[in-house]
Amino acid sequence: MKSTQPANTFWHRIFPFLIWWPTVDRTTIRNDLLAGLTGAVIVLPQGVAFAMIAGMPPEYGLYTAIVTPIVAALFGSSRHLISGPTTAISIVVFSTLSGFAEPGSAEFIRLALTLTFLAGVYQLALGLARMGALVNFISHSVVVGFTAGAAILIATSQLKHYLGVKVPSGESFLHTWMEIIHKVPEINWYVAAVATVTLAAAIVLKLYRPRWPGMLLAMILGSLVSLALGGQEHGVRLVGSLPAHLPPLSTPDFSLATIKQLAGGALAIAMLGLIEAVSIGRSIATRSHQRIDGNQEFLGQGLSNMVGSFFSAYAGSGSFTRSGINYQAGAKTPMAAIFAAVSLAAILLLIAPLTAYLPIAAMAGIILLVAYNLIDFHHIKLILKTTRSDAVVLVVTFFATLFVELEFAIYVGVILSLVLYLNRTARPRIYTVAPDPATPKHQMGTGADLPQCPQLRIVRIDGSLFFGAVNHVAETLHRFDQQDPERRHVLIIASGINFIDVAGAEMLAVEAKKRRALGGGLYLCKVKEGVCEPFKRGGYIDDIGRENIFDTKAEAIAAIFQQLDRERCRTCDKRIFRECATVAAAAPQARSHAADPVAEAAGSGRG
Repeated sequence: MKSTQPANTFWHRIFPFLIWWPTVDRTTIRNDLLAGLTGAVIVLPQGVAFAMIAGMPPEYGLYTAIVTPIVAALFGSSRHLISGPTTAISIVVFSTLSGFAEPGSAEFIRLALTLTFLAGVYQLALGLARMGALVNFISHSVVVGFTAGAAILIATSQLKHYLGVKVPSGESFLHTWMEIIHKVPEINWYVAAVATVTLAAAIVLKLYRPRWPGMLLAMILGSLVSLALGGQEHGVRLVGSLPAHLPPLSTPDFSLATIKQLAGGALAIAMLGLIEAVSIGRSIATRSHQRIDGNQEFLGQGLSNMVGSFFSAYAGSGSFTRSGINYQAGAKTPMAAIFAAVSLAAILLLIAPLTAYLPIAAMAGIILLVAYNLIDFHHIKLILKTTRSDAVVLVVTFFATLFVELEFAIYVGVILSLVLYLNRTARPRIYTVAPDPATPKHQMGTGADLPQCPQLRIVRIDGSLFFGAVNHVAETLHRFDQQDPERRHVLIIASGINFIDVAGAEMLAVEAKKRRALGGGLYLCKVKEGVCEPFKRGGYIDDIGRENIFDTKAEAIAAIFQQLDRERCRTCDKRIFRECATVAAAAPQARSHAADPVAEAAGSGRG
């Protein structure tokens, strides 16, 4: 048994489907088949809509929904995640390529396949490098802001199809709206009627019959309305019949010039796809009680895009809608994703000719509903009223999505998130504390009205002392010294310090030397295990003094009290420590204050 375990582990890493394959039986097959059929019906209108968003011919959305889910299911870690075309990635594909080629053209398709392959290479490389935790650095605010911005862009791109007006492709957000406003008098009301009926039907079915294939039924209704109105005679354009065959073989362009041209956009698509897949997988895993391996999901998504680029599939990722429906429909294993892909292929072969009667205006109505559903109003409201930094990230990412190159909008949000995070960690909270007589054991408090020792300042630092935080801590301690230069002894309560690097250790050593030269000292207490290692290895502990590092506040105060000026203690009326009672007061006023019950209670505090 011991000799086979490493082999099993190796093969499970290479072929992760071997982990769940033994659980497949007649019961799971039945459940997965039903879930797969449901998913195929759902993805049929979505695939066509997403392809149009991406600037691809409609059938390429279905090709992506056939090829991508199979590979991702076999090599990913989630048992319920369904991959395929998504709205966010489709709009990034369109934004990245529309400046290089006419959407829908052979050149555009060739670039899209190359972009998909490069995105898959990035994802596979990150998975092999075990960088699954990388998506944790992309905050939820970035995703929400980008998705909302992408939804606005999607809706904007479809208004020309909804209204039946001619607007040049590839224009900026503002220019597109200016063109639409200018063309309002030219609205084709037959086109607008077909689109509006389709949109209204989809909304009604979503509200009152959520289990029905509402988008598919709404598009059928839109097609019937177009026929009844004589749409073709009045300028209502049709999608045209889809080719009734399986995804054909294709070849990306591997020329160096094309790769250099698309490398930046491919990285943005790769990161966005990984964020979608891992976050969706983890979201469903919380309900299915399954553990998601982020690295394995990277590998699965990378392989699905790389393989898909050779089978006429453009970039895809995890779909929240289809994954959620897959789980709710009772799927048990990733076989449901495979059944969905196979069922879609069969449907494509059977109904492809019927799409000849599908109006583009009906698709525009459906896409507007998809775009609206992308906007997470609940979390936007929550983020805006919760923290200012997250709100800034969300707003900046949202507007960057609208007004800069879309592939850079994610980078803008991520960089801003990291800057704000580093700014927070570089400014650890520093409090002056003192024993609080109002607490049962006179614990340390931060109230401004608490009496302070005139010779000893007690400081609590909540945050790590690393190179980025050293300047803030040193400036804060210097400001304390300027406010009260006579308090030359400083005790740092280090229970909130989780990490100290060389720069932090050196700063503390410099502070200790400076205070000793002034007749005071620097002391540490409650230092966590392991945090002192930089002191020991770098020799800084000798500058601070081993005798000046204590396990508890009580030990620290007892030892520091011996270093204080006794004459000042005799004239002090604060007497906040128990040790103060050992020094006779010099004046009647001090004696009467010490006799005060509140002052005496505070004096017995240990903190």
